[in-house]
Order: sequence, then C-alpha cells, then structure tokens
Amino acid sequence: MRNIVLKILQKMKSILFILASMLLFLACSVKKPHYVIGVSQCSEDIWRDKLNDELKMGTYVYNNVELRFASADDSDEKQIDQIHQFLKEGMDLLIVAPNQVAAVSPAIDEVFDKGIPVIVVDRKTNSQKFTAYIGADNYEMGRLMGEYIATQLKGKGRVIEIMGLKGSSPAIDRHNGFVKALSNYPNIALVASLQGDWTEESAIKAVKGYQGDLSNVDFVFGQNDRMAVGARKALSTLSTLRSTKYCGIDGLPGEDNGIACVRDSILEASYIYPTHGDEVLQLAMNILGGKPYEKDNRLMASLVTRDNANVLLLQHEELIRQGHNVDLLHKQSDGYLQELDKQRVITWMAVGIIALLLIAIVLFYIYHLNKISMQRERVVNTLWNMEPQPLPEGRGEDTPAADDQQDGNDPPLSQGEAGGEPVDSSVSLFITRFKEVVEARLDDSDVSVEDLAADMNLSRVQLYRKVKSITDSSPVEILRTARLNRAYQLLLTTDKSVSEVAYAVGFTAPSYFTKCFKDEYGKVPGEVRSS
Repeated sequence: MRNIVLKILQKMKSILFILASMLLFLACSVKKPHYVIGVSQCSEDIWRDKLNDELKMGTYVYNNVELRFASADDSDEKQIDQIHQFLKEGMDLLIVAPNQVAAVSPAIDEVFDKGIPVIVVDRKTNSQKFTAYIGADNYEMGRLMGEYIATQLKGKGRVIEIMGLKGSSPAIDRHNGFVKALSNYPNIALVASLQGDWTEESAIKAVKGYQGDLSNVDFVFGQNDRMAVGARKALSTLSTLRSTKYCGIDGLPGEDNGIACVRDSILEASYIYPTHGDEVLQLAMNILGGKPYEKDNRLMASLVTRDNANVLLLQHEELIRQGHNVDLLHKQSDGYLQELDKQRVITWMAVGIIALLLIAIVLFYIYHLNKISMQRERVVNTLWNMEPQPLPEGRGEDTPAADDQQDGNDPPLSQGEAGGEPVDSSVSLFITRFKEVVEARLDDSDVSVEDLAADMNLSRVQLYRKVKSITDSSPVEILRTARLNRAYQLLLTTDKSVSEVAYAVGFTAPSYFTKCFKDEYGKVPGEVRSS
C-alpha cells in the first residue's frame, strides 16, 4: 500500500514542482509594505494646493503610499481635531504645517510621543518633538525683501508692511527679517505693520481700517503676494499713492499669481517660496524606509523681477506640459497594474483550483487503493482462517471446485462470509482447495503459477482469472502473502533465525524476504520478535 502511494506521489512530482514554482513566483510579486501618511495643512490656498499636487505626483514613484489630506482653514481647533482623527484612523507618518506655533504644538507632540514620525513643513512649532523640518528660511526671505526695498528707495522713504496670520511662524520670521534689514537704513521709516491673515481680503480690510497717516507711502511689503495685491487695491484710490510700489513673497506661477503680477507690473518683485512636494515625500519615504536623512532641510528660494518673470513663466508652462504627460502615463500604468492585479487574482484562483483537484485526485486514489487493499486483505484473511468445507458427494479433490464454465449456473449463496459479504458455496470450495494447494507448496522456492494450476487441475489462465475475480490479486501475490503470514507465525512461535524463516517459507534470499516483510507489515522481521 505504501509503495503504491509513493509511486503516485513520484509521478506527481513534476506537477507539484510546477505548482510550487507558480506559488513562489506569486509570493515574490507581493507588494511592498503599505504606508499611510497624514497631511495636515493649516489652510487651503494656491500655495498649499501646489504642494499637495506635488505630493500626489510623488506617489507615482512610490506606489505603496496612501496620502490622506486635511485642511484646517486657519483654525487651530480644527487642525487639532484633524490630527487626532489621523491618530484614530492610523497612520505611519504625519506631514504638518501648523496653523499657529503655540496652539497646535501639543497635538503634534502627542503624535511624536506615540512613536509616529513627524515632518513639519513650511511652518514651525515651539517644540523640538518632530522628526524633520523642510521649508525655506522665512527670516532670510524677509531680510532680503527689506534689502531689495531699501535698494529701490536708495535708502530713503516710507514703507508699510502687511503681515500674515498672527502667531504663525512665517509671519513672525518674515517680520523679524524685514525689520532687521530696515534697521540698517535710518532714513527709511516703517510707517506701520498691519495685521492680515494671508488673504487678499484681509489686506484690504487692514489698510482701510488703519487710522494713521498713509500719505506718501513709497513701498508696501506684503508678506505674501495676495496681501500685496490686496493692499494695492485698497491704496490705489488715493491720488497721493499712485506712485507707490508693491512687492510680496511666494512667487507662484500661473495667471493672476505672483510671477504674472510681476510680469504685468502689478508688483515690483516677489520672492519664490518653493513648495517642492516631491522632496517632502522623498524625505518621508527615507524616514519610513530607515534611510539616512537630515533633520533640518532648507529649500532654496530666489527673487522674481521683471527681468526674469517671463523666463520663469515659460519654464512653468513647460513643467505643466511635462506634468500632464506624466499624469497620462500614470493613468495608463494604473490601468495596466489593475489588469495585472486581476490576472494575479485569476492565477491564484487557478492555482488553488488545480491544487484542490490534485489533492482530491490523490485522496481518491489513496481511498480507492486502500479500499481494494482492505477487500483483498479481508478475502485473503478469510481464505487462510476459515475452516475447510467438506466436499459434496460425488466430487473428488481432483475435480475443479469452480470452473469458468459454471459462471452462469452458480448455486445459491452459502452462509460463509468473506469480509462480511456472503460467499458462494462454489467459491468457498475453490478457496478451500486453493488454500490447501498453496500451503502445501509454501516452502518450495521454485513453485510457479503453472505448478499451482496443475495441482488445481486448471490451466494457468483459468487459475489466474478465478483467483483475480475473487481476491483482486494474482496467484503470485496470494502466494507471497501466504508465505509472509506463515513467516510472521514462525517468528512468533519458533526460535528460528530470520534467514531460516525466510528459507522455510520459500524465499531464496533473506534480504528480499526482509524487504517484502517490511512492505507488508511496516517493520522488519527482527522487530516482530523483539516486541
């Protein structure tokens, strides 16, 4: 039985090898670890829209990243709630631009204390509990714009400043840098620093609400381009201010943004405040991937004037065009990857179905062979354990007990059983006679099927067919089983050696006897005697 199963498994080796190869291939195609990154923006504006778009573009390179965006709309409470929601949903890293330095810092500290990396973008916190910072130097930009204005005024004039959101780190740093630059020019007066909130409307409101003297203002510095444009709209109605000049910070491309305003002489200058969302995402992936990174990452900025505004806009248009092409390619690749995922699922299903079918086939064969083996064993055991039946009157021992010619006129079933099934009386007589013939020749190593058939007064073919139909085994197999049964009894009841037992039951080689014995009983002859 064991040999049959092993043979089946050996025949299936090539199929199983192919299945294993397919499974290995599929296992190697498992996707990289999936990362969730929360992006908490303090507000929603053109600059942050550009940053978000660049972050999304970065995911084209890292397709195992999921970005979740939230905008606080300049509300500390809303941003704190959004950060807590990110924590609740689960994230691997937080990218945050704090609305105000003091108010939002505790929520960021909470994320950091939970072991989640934090990247602070653009704006700072009043804590050192962050993994990395990336952004331009707001103090330096304020200082350089102060130097630019002082140079344009030749060291003499009246200036006003429109500040960003109160309490935000860019507003504080840009103001400090601007004031520092003007301190070197005693003939330049900073008439007022008016409070805005980064929007054009806030600048208009601040200018119109100012109660001081705004006559003869030479230059207006808006801490971003939108507030500079808002101040220009509010002050342009005053005849005494028609020669006033304006500058800002951000230098965003696109119509109606900073660079276009410089080109169209609405602003004298702007300062590009880079977004570089791709670099932000690269920094995040370095942190998540355990690669080297810098804690403080400064982005380069540059001044925009009428001399370079057209070139910068042309470069931006080219970038937009290339970005559009990249986006199209990404969509096409997305379609391809989705199709590949479908094919992967189909392949997995096919492999699973094939594996189940093969398992079912193997189990069926094992069950079938086991059933046959059990049936054969029941019949053979019955053959060797049942008492001999007396021959009917008128029949001698030399008369065949069951010839093939009688198959159509078999007598009624007797009460004898083979393996639980009723045994035909003619079959019972045949079994009795065959048992006697076999047992009489067990010690004859030269006995053949022809010899057994002759003793039964049958032809070799007749004996084979009859034995096969009753036991589903050949006469040779029955002879070998009988010899092994006799050997088992001799090992238990005599002191004969294994070799003597082998010869006594007709085996010419003890080694072959040992092999057959182990195949039949699952143990070697010596183990029977020792147990």
